[in-house]
Amino acid sequence: MDRFESMRIFTRIVELGSFTKAGEELGFPKATVTHAIKQLEARLRVRLLHRTTRQVTATLDGDAYYRRCMRLLADLEETENIFSEAAVNPAGKLRIDMHGTLGMHFVMPVLPQFCERYPNIELEIGMGDRLIDLVRESVDCVLRVGELRDSSMVARRVGTLEQVTCASPAYLKKYGIPQTPAELEQHRGVNFFSSQTGKAFPFDFIEDGKQTSYQLKGSVSINNADAYAACCTNGFGLIQVPRYHVEEALQQAKLQEILAGFRPDPMPVAVLYPHHRQLSPRVRVFVDWMAEIFAKAH
Repeated sequence: MDRFESMRIFTRIVELGSFTKAGEELGFPKATVTHAIKQLEARLRVRLLHRTTRQVTATLDGDAYYRRCMRLLADLEETENIFSEAAVNPAGKLRIDMHGTLGMHFVMPVLPQFCERYPNIELEIGMGDRLIDLVRESVDCVLRVGELRDSSMVARRVGTLEQVTCASPAYLKKYGIPQTPAELEQHRGVNFFSSQTGKAFPFDFIEDGKQTSYQLKGSVSINNADAYAACCTNGFGLIQVPRYHVEEALQQAKLQEILAGFRPDPMPVAVLYPHHRQLSPRVRVFVDWMAEIFAKAH
């Protein structure tokens, strides 16, 4: 087994925390994986991994070696892509993840176009609202909405989503239509809370050129986008969402936009991917395609 293959095995063991899982993903028996690591440690004369019955973790030397391996493997992939057909005709499996409502609205209706353009790419799509570990879960890239806080990932903005504040006609008939954000103290909101922190997201507005945030009282808090909109339709209070998610309800007068003159800034949409995937032809064409999709959506 050559050194680069040994590096690939080692990096996947570190990322997955398991000899067995790394072997299954790479198509090697566990015995082959174990032998490769023993040879690698013998050649380097250092211990790279801590092994227990429950998990496998990198030693300090192993962590340093892992980081160097990732740079070398990325450089190798880039070099091979420059001189291979993959640069112009990407092929292989592309694992992506995206928010369910975003994917269903923007991606799934036009997905056949991507498959027709790149017939040799096999897509594996995950949909949900949880944050995933791209490296550990072997995901190539994710489509996300909102301000990005993970500096360990490469991020390319592909679009923006206009936000609107809405309420049902029945709610507005009962409580009145607020004319300024300051009047929200007299109103109720459906609060959308973070699955990670448990905290409710505030309602944001632009007043006199500056962003202001308000926390509204309410009887319902939720962390599912469809249920969030349904609560509003059923009169539980105000919500603030990307327009696309309630466009049909607005057109059918099931919901009504309020405070349109104080709309918050559009929410950014970006594709995130690990640094070692930034030169992958499959990731590159998917990111470019997503930029096309959101450009046409506006």
